Amino acid sequence: MTAILTRRIARVRPHAPASELEQFFVANDAADFGSDAGKLWTVIDSPFPGSLANAGSAPRAGWQQGSTVGEDSFTFLAPSIPANVLGMAHNTGQAGRDLPPQAFHKAATSVVGPGDAIELAPGVGHVDPEAELTIVVGRKARGLTLENARTAVLGFTVGNDVTARELQKTDDLWISAKSQDTFTPAGPWIVTGLDSTLDNAALSIGIVHNGTELRAASSADLGWGVDEILVYLTSFMTLHPGDLVLTGFPAESARLHTGDTVTCRVEGIGDLTNPVRASA
Repeated sequence: MTAILTRRIARVRPHAPASELEQFFVANDAADFGSDAGKLWTVIDSPFPGSLANAGSAPRAGWQQGSTVGEDSFTFLAPSIPANVLGMAHNTGQAGRDLPPQAFHKAATSVVGPGDAIELAPGVGHVDPEAELTIVVGRKARGLTLENARTAVLGFTVGNDVTARELQKTDDLWISAKSQDTFTPAGPWIVTGLDSTLDNAALSIGIVHNGTELRAASSADLGWGVDEILVYLTSFMTLHPGDLVLTGFPAESARLHTGDTVTCRVEGIGDLTNPVRASA
């Protein structure tokens, strides 16, 4: 995939004998994600200053800052460990913009990475995936304005706002519908340098469900834009490095069943793929 960006940043775990708690941050500047250069990454310091949860592990052989590591030597994790995961309600088109902006919280514990399973609990009912352009917060931020909102953004990733529809109807706060374990896949990496593209063009957003590409939409179909969302959120709360903000889902979805595979796709960022299984 050819991308319009300056850099990709990922949180990864080396293959065995790595500890389950081990994490490193790596970066790649290749324009072509699928090229040989696009599969060689450089170990970097944490891009989330001041966040203990997002500190890199102690260096080990081959994993010092500046080391080159190939994609065959690690597993992509969710791009950060967020303190807050937020989504925007009714944020599609003019109909969404005609309403006041409104956010909902998703549990940080619902976040999983690329390749991790979305787990469906017994009796959960109709569950849909929602592919979303997702803001990755880069610094502590409160009281942002339209003029400085983008300074709080490290970059963007792909998020999947998995939602249980029957529970959404009976839970006014949507907590049980959206915060179940595994209901926020995110990744596979953070892309920086998309600001001018977002400001001057639209990014396609869509879902591939069991190999079938569903009707896509774009970032232009969102009611409230990135800067407006950040101004709204930071008017009443502090965002922290590593926080994730899912901006809304304007495209077509399809119900998830055990055994499915769902890919959420955002142009210029990439594909986030997860299998679906029954919870244990």
